[in-house]
Amino acid sequence: MTDCTGSNTPADQRDLWRTPPAIFFALDAEFCFQLDAAAALHNALCRKFITAAQNTLETPWADYLNVPGYVWMNPPYSDITPFVKKAAAESANRIGTVMLVPADTSVGWFWEAIQTASVVRFITAGRLAFINPVTGKPVSGNNKGSLLLIWKPYPRTHCEFTTVDRDTLMAYGNSRLARREAA
Repeated sequence: MTDCTGSNTPADQRDLWRTPPAIFFALDAEFCFQLDAAAALHNALCRKFITAAQNTLETPWADYLNVPGYVWMNPPYSDITPFVKKAAAESANRIGTVMLVPADTSVGWFWEAIQTASVVRFITAGRLAFINPVTGKPVSGNNKGSLLLIWKPYPRTHCEFTTVDRDTLMAYGNSRLARREAA
């Protein structure tokens, strides 16, 4: 997760927490991500990425990928709404987005997301341990679960609610990482 506003105050330190690699690699097997739309030079998960300086909220994502295609995004959790709006707008351009966010259905950005997203996938049976950007180690004590908001790169007919087991997702991602490192 990258702070796309360029702020780096202690209040938004959690905005800098990184996606657990196993989660990304498990989802990449399904979606074949072409772009990490909220990244920094040191933590980009795709070859093509957009940094805070490039401002993902203003940059046309089609400049970075083949359309139709998928974008990965772990937005700053301090202000998710503009990233939901951006993913919804880009879906009209045949760009799909998979966004990792807290599992909180009581907030305005969640209601806004389900108006345009194709899938809400709750990660069940445990919380994710995000990666501390300074130590590179997993951070325990995440106080919320996580979910994936998925905008598909073709016209939406409805919003489907599904689940995926955290440990199954992590095991699959870790097996992909192990094969990658062995190659």
